Amino acid sequence: MEYGLIGEKLGHSFSKMIHEKLANYTYDLHPLPKSELNNFFEKKEFRAINVTIPYKIDVMPYLYHIDDKAKAVGSVNTIVNQNGKLFGYNTDFDGFLYLLNKNHIDVKNKKVLVLGKGGASKAIIAVLNYLQAKEIITVYYKNSPNTITYEICQKLHNDADVIINTTPVGMYPNIDDCPIDLEHYTKCKAVVDIIYNPIKTKLILEAQKRNIIAVGGLEMLIAQAKYAVEIFLNTSISEHRIDDIYKELLFEKKNVVLIGMPSCGKTTIGIELAKLLQKDFVDIDAEIVSKIGMPISDYFEKYGECAFRDIEQEVIKEYSVKNNFVISTGGGCIKRKQNMMYLYMNGAILFIQRDLSKLVVGEGRPLSSSIEALEKMYQERLPLYTLYAQKSIENNTTTEYAVNQSKTAFLDILQK
Repeated sequence: MEYGLIGEKLGHSFSKMIHEKLANYTYDLHPLPKSELNNFFEKKEFRAINVTIPYKIDVMPYLYHIDDKAKAVGSVNTIVNQNGKLFGYNTDFDGFLYLLNKNHIDVKNKKVLVLGKGGASKAIIAVLNYLQAKEIITVYYKNSPNTITYEICQKLHNDADVIINTTPVGMYPNIDDCPIDLEHYTKCKAVVDIIYNPIKTKLILEAQKRNIIAVGGLEMLIAQAKYAVEIFLNTSISEHRIDDIYKELLFEKKNVVLIGMPSCGKTTIGIELAKLLQKDFVDIDAEIVSKIGMPISDYFEKYGECAFRDIEQEVIKEYSVKNNFVISTGGGCIKRKQNMMYLYMNGAILFIQRDLSKLVVGEGRPLSSSIEALEKMYQERLPLYTLYAQKSIENNTTTEYAVNQSKTAFLDILQK
């Protein structure tokens, strides 16, 4: 390996894609158990590497020299091998500073909660001090020096202005997890989660639900990578490349999720949209049929709607954590908030609208077996489709028109 990333678990990492957009080299992901760390650094078989969870502090004793910024931070995420001597740097500081500035999050004279006490938290705290935060509280899951527990934090610091998550809680594949309950932090104005996979964690979605400024970690990841490449290659890269790559990654990693009434055209549009955007396509209902081994109408009759919705939620969760898909959902997926939370994590939600008179009655659809049932269902679900959709697409003319409108809507969502 010449260039790459070491860490305990790297299945979630976007770093290879980012580095290879920034520089003309191959960047390898090298998962490394702690037992092999010493052997890895004795061999020094690399030109330059990045370091991620949980080794940003553990690597420091192996280094010949640590630059002043990394010393001040107390952790290293970038190492360069110069003729067998290892030089350590920290680009998380500049990456996090970029993230705050880019998203206009002002921490000066504010009370800030930092969740976690690992290597990443040290860079974040250094930035907060640099920006003159009034009070910085480090929160940890158990009693530990210079930290407080979540229970004490909720009692004594529920007036915090900004909350920053530096833990892996909520990271793929554990997407149901959330490090803190925002319900108690009613004065919070901004939430930052340095996790980037999923693109929006449960914490970010909970913050957005409360109209709190909420920012994920993807921009920080790209920014720190840009600064690392500059150190690796002793070069300079335009700051504009950070935003360019951020937009490229959103396009490549985001899913397009189609919601709407049964027979509104989600599958037909989805197949063509996937071709146009060069994404994979999945029909959730088709995946459910494959999983249960029978038509959905038979499953409804045998086990009832609740059992079906449980299976549907499992399948939606499975595909929500994937990237670069067009996902056609079943008409009733909006009936469970949990489904929509999963779909929002990596997805842009489009509501496919089709006139009621053009929808199909019957044909194995258990909840739209008659015109009356269809009309009732439409009136019940329309407020939910409208609530969850980021854009609405009219599908009353041609498929081509609806597909092109869907592409435009997806691109518009990415710009926001």
